[in-house]
Amino acid sequence: MSLQVGIVGLPNVGKSTLFNALSAAGAHAANYPFATVDPNVGMAEIRDERLATLARLAGSAKAVPATIRFVDIAGLVSGASQGEGLGNQFLGHIRDVDAIVHVVRCFTDDDVVHVHGDLDPVGDAEVVATELLLADLQVVERRRERAQRTARTGDADAAAEVTALDALAEHLGAGEPARTLEVDPETRGRWRGLGLVTDKPVLYVANVAEDDLPAGNAHSDALARRAADEGAECVVVCADVEAELTALEADERAEYLAALGLEHSGLDQVVTAAERLLGLVRFYTANPNEAHAWHVPRGSRAPRAAREIHSDMERGFIRAEVIGFDDYVALGSEQAAKDAGRLRVEGRDYVVRDGDVLQVRFNV
Repeated sequence: MSLQVGIVGLPNVGKSTLFNALSAAGAHAANYPFATVDPNVGMAEIRDERLATLARLAGSAKAVPATIRFVDIAGLVSGASQGEGLGNQFLGHIRDVDAIVHVVRCFTDDDVVHVHGDLDPVGDAEVVATELLLADLQVVERRRERAQRTARTGDADAAAEVTALDALAEHLGAGEPARTLEVDPETRGRWRGLGLVTDKPVLYVANVAEDDLPAGNAHSDALARRAADEGAECVVVCADVEAELTALEADERAEYLAALGLEHSGLDQVVTAAERLLGLVRFYTANPNEAHAWHVPRGSRAPRAAREIHSDMERGFIRAEVIGFDDYVALGSEQAAKDAGRLRVEGRDYVVRDGDVLQVRFNV
């Protein structure tokens, strides 16, 4: 899949450190050379206990995890919506992503200069949010002017678009992101093609010092309250710790996490939260050659899932043989599931569920 998550924030908040840890965690990391304008792109693997279990039960030679593409976007500064700093490039890159991870500095370090002088995570988040709102408002107002001109000719569709854009402009002007405006699907569809940044789902990452793990601190608590007000999630991480963890072997990593009082790393929390942001479910294939985890948008039907495995499978789709993950594990193998009547034969209209183990039958 080509869905991707953009990592944004002010300069010196730990954005690139988090990105480097995320991309180093994946065997298929593919970073473009860093430049102040061009974003870095990397793949993060999802650590998946279900996949490991399936690989063991199926006797698979290897296990291939699902991945999520992350983009490290140049730091935004106040005035970016007017082109300050790398504002134009920043906004162009962020409009291309499907969801946003907003990294906010919640640590004190005299050796790392704060772009605004004092540590104020909620205020920092507000700076970024305001710039994105202003940029979206400019886009909406330009589109509304064009729609108004067309509406004056008696075009009913343009008139309906003006009404929708009026409501959106008022909402943005009140300091509220587009994603929180409650409208019917038809109305929202009228501005979907605008590429509004504030219409994208957001995950806040509170970057704290190691001593503040695992619970965070007063700054991260305040950020979490702000996120909750928006209906967004907030994850507490220490980007420096995550960078150290990626360099450790599995047993050393587990020992380090236990010493910090953590069951899962911050990266694992960020990646799984990003998976939710993108509206993805995981399904699996398992055979002696490999066990493989795949992503598909929630609500996808079986042929759409087949496409993830190979385009020919969607084109020549006949049926999907499906075993639920719990049934596969309880019975111990694909054959045992068949013998117990727990393998289902599903057609083109079957909606894939999280955890399904699929065998696609096709003919091209």
